[in-house]
Amino acid sequence: MSAHIAVVGASLAGLRAAEQLRAAGHTGPVTVLGAERYGPYNRPPLSKELLSAPGDPTPEELHAKVAFRRRASVADVDFRLGLPVVEADLGRGRLTLESGEAVAFDALVAATGLRPRRLDLPGPLAGRHALRTLDDCVALRGALHRGSRVVVIGAGFIGCEVAATALRQGCRVTVVEPAGAPMVRVLGSELAQAVQRHHEAAGIAFVIGRFPVGFTGGTRVAGVELDDGTTLDADVVVEAVGSLPNVEWLAGNSGLDLSDGVLCDNRLLAAGTDRLVAVGDVARFPNPLFDDVPRRVEHWSVPTDTAKRAAATLTALLGGRTPDPAPFAPVPSFWSDQLDLRFQSFGSPGLADEVRLEEGDPDRLRDGVLALYYRQSVHVGTVAVNLPPARQRELRGAFGALAVSA
Repeated sequence: MSAHIAVVGASLAGLRAAEQLRAAGHTGPVTVLGAERYGPYNRPPLSKELLSAPGDPTPEELHAKVAFRRRASVADVDFRLGLPVVEADLGRGRLTLESGEAVAFDALVAATGLRPRRLDLPGPLAGRHALRTLDDCVALRGALHRGSRVVVIGAGFIGCEVAATALRQGCRVTVVEPAGAPMVRVLGSELAQAVQRHHEAAGIAFVIGRFPVGFTGGTRVAGVELDDGTTLDADVVVEAVGSLPNVEWLAGNSGLDLSDGVLCDNRLLAAGTDRLVAVGDVARFPNPLFDDVPRRVEHWSVPTDTAKRAAATLTALLGGRTPDPAPFAPVPSFWSDQLDLRFQSFGSPGLADEVRLEEGDPDRLRDGVLALYYRQSVHVGTVAVNLPPARQRELRGAFGALAVSA
């Protein structure tokens, strides 16, 4: 198969897409184009191990700690890094790079992932950070010093991980969350409130139900103004208020639904096309394990799962075959390390309308807790806190059995 496939995005999703294209039998040229100057690397350590790594390592040394090994199967894949794609013309089969260079393709994989959502509020910009890339991690590392006053805006998983790391670095940490207790959208109120109590006991302060309205200071941030008129002193602000899918480079193509990532069918084929698939965080697709509603899933497991399905779909179409009609029903999973707690999740707890605490005491999270999540009495998610690895594997296997029967 000699068709040239371009993969836009060179993080985990782009790497897995290239690997799976080769595994699916594509022997033609594959070009992976990445906006970052680094090769594919593991992002979860950015908020934990890399943010707190001892010494003064260079960005290249930090990258070496988290870089993914490239398999022999992609030795002939052309990885072109530090080259953002600004436009795709699906009709003409041409990509335009930020440099002005044009790259022709026969088929396309969208693997451009996410960027952090930033707050559009008055005040200085210096001292405000987000965390998504290795360069973001390097910048934030340089700002975290013992005794620094750190305000984290957003108590999702990234915000809580950064807060926990900063606390261990000797910083004074306050988390601001308008929506409720930390990670409440995923964990549910009872478990989220238990996490808040646990983190507060360790020294993290929480301001719940208040909105930031601006930043004080001259050339650098000195504080965060809240909607009740109070101001939190801050040397460092971390904005952990969600993410936006990187889809602007596809905007000139009629027929695509880019309202929240790239709308795809269950085969990962972009709606209205026959040569564009999407993988990873940017793909919005229905999962019959839950229902027929297309959703993006921002979990670590998703790039690998979607890359396998998308590669099979694309190679079948390029070869004149009908893509596999079997339902694609991956089990989303993620983990999060915060202080002395490890969270492990399977399924989609955020879809639940009922949470049942099956094991453990929420006031003793470090001793282990298991929560099951149900929607209309159907099991849709599991969250384990500090359960042994063998128990986590058992839970993962049990949820995986649901995918087989979906």
